[in-house]
Amino acid sequence: MTVHSPEAPAGPAAPVAPVPPAGAPPESAVRRFWRAARFPAILAASLVVVSVLMSLGGEQFPTGHLEPGSVAPDGTRALVNVLGEDREVEVVRSSGDAADAVGAAEDAVLVVFLDHRLLPEELDRLAALDVDTVLVRPSVRSLSAFAPGVEMTGRELPRDFLERPLEPHCDLPAAEAAGPAYVHGELYTAAPGTDAVGCYPAGAGDALVQVTGDGTTTTVLGNGNPWTNRLLDRGGDAALALNLLDAGTVVWLRPDPPQQEGTASLPELLPAGVRWSLLPLAAGLVLLVLWQGRRMGALVPESLPVVVRASETTEGRAGLYRSRAARDRVVGALRAGFLDRHGARLGLGPDAPPDAVVAAVAERTGDDPGTVRGLLYPQGADPYAADDGGLLRLAAELDERSRRLR
Repeated sequence: MTVHSPEAPAGPAAPVAPVPPAGAPPESAVRRFWRAARFPAILAASLVVVSVLMSLGGEQFPTGHLEPGSVAPDGTRALVNVLGEDREVEVVRSSGDAADAVGAAEDAVLVVFLDHRLLPEELDRLAALDVDTVLVRPSVRSLSAFAPGVEMTGRELPRDFLERPLEPHCDLPAAEAAGPAYVHGELYTAAPGTDAVGCYPAGAGDALVQVTGDGTTTTVLGNGNPWTNRLLDRGGDAALALNLLDAGTVVWLRPDPPQQEGTASLPELLPAGVRWSLLPLAAGLVLLVLWQGRRMGALVPESLPVVVRASETTEGRAGLYRSRAARDRVVGALRAGFLDRHGARLGLGPDAPPDAVVAAVAERTGDDPGTVRGLLYPQGADPYAADDGGLLRLAAELDERSRRLR
């Protein structure tokens, strides 16, 4: 007997799940997790690398006129590096740090730039130090403290000064060895009887004056441009600087400008590299939100669980004042409320002085100014803060003045 199997119905074949090869181990949970998380991990790592690289940026050098770390033409980084080859250079930013550095050094010379940023008492404290000092374009106050008898008598800075260096024309060894230098600028003259030597004469004085007294010397230089990166290699500028700053330790004082506190915002305090690095992080966060975001549906309105009366805050504060017998706070609040309500109507600002307030209220209400002053600005013990009756009288008096001011 022959048995025929039924034929399969015509139509598309049903999908068949792939069958792993015989003997192959099942996929582990770690591998499944890696396949699901590798794209977010790579994206996050890329954003972190880009942010770090953008925050690093290039090396930032300080800037400013006669700044010892500046590589700009008006900086003095080149001179500081040359001095640092055979002597120690201590760069300080305040008079206190300068005094400490001078006291810690056995053989030191103090060079002062931008002394107009120092207070008079700071200049006097530095002038009292037992150390040779070099003043670069000093102020009048600094001259009187460090080199009494020396006065600024002119200024010589022609447009073609780079073509005509000044000759020393003096017997000062530091200037003679340096030779011609581009020290054009402010000129000084020492009073008769002062133990001083003037070098590099031009016009109405000398561009360099050295005063000796009490075992120390003070050298006054009328311009710091010869020591900048732009002019240091011209003429005898570098040699003059090395000769004048001939000591084991050079204390380089360039005070920082006074800073007003409380004016800088947080974005201004952050370096530019950090601010720019936030852009890729923000872009990555937006992409992640778009990728993983889910719509939460429409907003559902909901009524408030309780109803709060508008006067509840006032009543609560009054209860606190009453429990602590704080009548002084109450009378202060009553008077402040009166002035807030009627100050603008009287043409008074929020910081109007008491005399102006008393005069304005007395003129509008017709009261005696003394009565108004006793009501709003009592002298000595406040009679209205003695008991609860006084508080009620003050409230009634203020209500009466409010009625008249309407």
